[in-house]
Amino acid sequence: MIRVLGGPKRLCDGLTRRDLLQVGAASFLGAGLAGGAASASAGLPGFGKAKSCILLFLYGSHSQIETFDPKPDAPSQIRGEFGSIPSSVPGLDVCEGLPRLATVMDKVTVVRSVSHPFPVHGVAYATTGNPVIPLAMELSPRDPAHWPFIGSVVDYLDGQAAAPAGGRSEVPRNLQLPFAFSSQRIGEVARAGPYGGFLGQSYDPICTEFVGQGTRKAKKTLTTLSWDDYELYRGITPESRFRLGGLGGGDVVIDQLDRRRTLLEQLEAARRKLPAGPEIDRHRDTAHRLLQSPSFRRAFDLDEESWDTRNLYGMDLFGQATLTARRLVEAGGRFVSVFWDEYGLAGTGWDTHWDHFPRMKDELLPGLDRTLSGLILDLDRRGMLDETLVVLLSEHGRTPQIGNVQGGGRDHWSRCYSIVMAGGGVARGNVVGKSDKIGGDVVDRRVSPKDVLATMYHLLGIDPTTMLHDRLGRPLPLVPDAEVIPEVLA
Repeated sequence: MIRVLGGPKRLCDGLTRRDLLQVGAASFLGAGLAGGAASASAGLPGFGKAKSCILLFLYGSHSQIETFDPKPDAPSQIRGEFGSIPSSVPGLDVCEGLPRLATVMDKVTVVRSVSHPFPVHGVAYATTGNPVIPLAMELSPRDPAHWPFIGSVVDYLDGQAAAPAGGRSEVPRNLQLPFAFSSQRIGEVARAGPYGGFLGQSYDPICTEFVGQGTRKAKKTLTTLSWDDYELYRGITPESRFRLGGLGGGDVVIDQLDRRRTLLEQLEAARRKLPAGPEIDRHRDTAHRLLQSPSFRRAFDLDEESWDTRNLYGMDLFGQATLTARRLVEAGGRFVSVFWDEYGLAGTGWDTHWDHFPRMKDELLPGLDRTLSGLILDLDRRGMLDETLVVLLSEHGRTPQIGNVQGGGRDHWSRCYSIVMAGGGVARGNVVGKSDKIGGDVVDRRVSPKDVLATMYHLLGIDPTTMLHDRLGRPLPLVPDAEVIPEVLA
């Protein structure tokens, strides 16, 4: 046993990541670029142009028709209740529920032709090198056969590149907001996706916790389950904040630093009794750095932002998490993910099998419209957009045909859907690919989720053909059977 500021704490399996989060806002690594290696992708434009990445993931998956590929001339059972509006790019119309985004389309690239054969909630397939999507693995986040999340790979490779020079950073390289994926819902098991995979749990993203209060209640049902509480994606109080999991708050004063240093000394004494290992040392060193990192702690202080900026992003969970992501990148973060996850009850959020149109109108489209447009505008006016890659992803799209259920419904559809990329080496005012007249199939420039990941790696200065070794020592490419999408590049 060791004593933690008067309380006992047992070290069962060595120093855990949670221990060090409680010690000092832990992350495992510093920053640094993995780029520079000569490769085929390095010959394309934009290699290494992005110093950082903000990934926005809409779990459950948005409809391509009600977002970036509307079909106003399709039959009513396809086009739905929303019309289309022109954007700042001639010929590029978007859903009328996205008026703010319509004004910034000249700053982004829309890819309307993403396609794959797996219409399930395959977050791991969308965000890792996993070449297939076995359902059993998707429902087993800790299966050691999983390939690592893209943020985890960036973290690992940057760490390898920085180690010889002793490179360190005050800000973790791989952060996730607003909370750990799949952790705030009932009704379904946790899904695979944003984890360290075969690199190990020490390369999981550092996750925040939400501390605050919602402002609008919602009732949700799923078979025999019901949920009636505040829906954070519809609104939160201005006092709400994010903090690192297991940490008691973002503000750490000097005497608290000293007390936590005492704890670290206790952990160090315990560590000497354990087998030596680089992961133990990395956790320890990171905890020391973050304990004394004003820039990292300040990144969570949203009071430093003006009301106009906070409202630009939207006073809801997704908006304020994305604003915090921008602050983390500004402080030196390398890869920050924001998941619009299911909250309270599974089968909600963007998974619109029922009540599709009421949810799109009242919550989903307004939230996406404010937050994504606000992020693009804010990064651009700060001079950060050209060096910050912004990517809006989901697992798949949704069916062109509207289901005859309460509020209408669109089911899973992976044959054709849309994503958005912007910043760091991405062309502006650009459209890649084309869908058919109902948004159901690709008719021009089919793109796979692996191609999207390869393009992200390229822009971050990482050769997508780089090989990683799994736990059996086998060399595996970051993203198999993938190519950088040249049409996306500026």
